[in-house]
Amino acid sequence: MPEETHTLRVIARIRSDFPTKFGVPRQSGLVEALKSTVVFEPPYRNPDALRGLESFSHIWLIWQFSGAVRESWSPTVRPPRLGGNARMGVFATRSPFRPNPIGLSAVRLEGIDLHTPDGPVLRVAGADLMDGTPIYDIKPYLAYGDCIPEAGAGYTSSLPERLLEVDLPERWLALVPQDRREALLGVLAHDPRPSYQRDPERVYGLSFAGLDVRFTVTGDVLTVCQIRPLNRAEEP
Repeated sequence: MPEETHTLRVIARIRSDFPTKFGVPRQSGLVEALKSTVVFEPPYRNPDALRGLESFSHIWLIWQFSGAVRESWSPTVRPPRLGGNARMGVFATRSPFRPNPIGLSAVRLEGIDLHTPDGPVLRVAGADLMDGTPIYDIKPYLAYGDCIPEAGAGYTSSLPERLLEVDLPERWLALVPQDRREALLGVLAHDPRPSYQRDPERVYGLSFAGLDVRFTVTGDVLTVCQIRPLNRAEEP
C-alpha cells in the first residue's frame, strides 16, 4: 500500500534574533525575554482571522523544523538532554529528526499589531524558533485543557535544568542593544553548546540579533570573550 501524504500550507513565518540553529533555546518558554514576531504570508493577512485572539495570554505555534528536513528517518535518536550518548525512541523525544519535521511551541502573546506594512503581526515572547521558520498553524493556549500539573516527565525528570554563570564584561555588553541584553544573557545561561562538546579551550560562536558573540565555558562559568557586528556575508 503506498504511503499516504498530505500537504500543509505555510501560513506565516517567524522573525527572530537567531539566523542559525545554534543557540536557539531547547524548548519554548526557557528564555521569556526573547522577543519575536509572527508575520503572516500574503493569503492569510486577514485581520478577521485573529478576531478574539487578543484575549488569550499564550498561543501554540505549530511549525516546521526547516533546518532538519530529511527524506529518511530513524526510529531512535540521541536526546541532547542525555548528553548525546543514549538512544531513545524518536516519539519519546522532541528531536527535530522525525518522520514529519513538525515542532510545537507555547509562547506568550504580547500583542497584535493589525496595521503594519506586513499586515497583521503577532508579537510573542519565549519562542524557540530560528528566523524565517515556517509556521503551519496557530491555536490559543487553553489552561483548563492544555495544562496538566500532575504530568510525568519521563526520563527528563531526573535531569534538572543546569544554568551557567555568565561573565559578560562591560566592554562587550555595551555593544548589545539595551532591549536585547536580558535575552542574550538568558540564552547564554542555558548553555548553547551541543551536549557532546565540553572542551574548555574551544571558542564558540553564536549569531544573535545581528551580533557575533564569542565565548568559552569552563565548569559552570561561561565567559564572553568578544562581541562584534555580524557581517551580512556571514549570515546564512
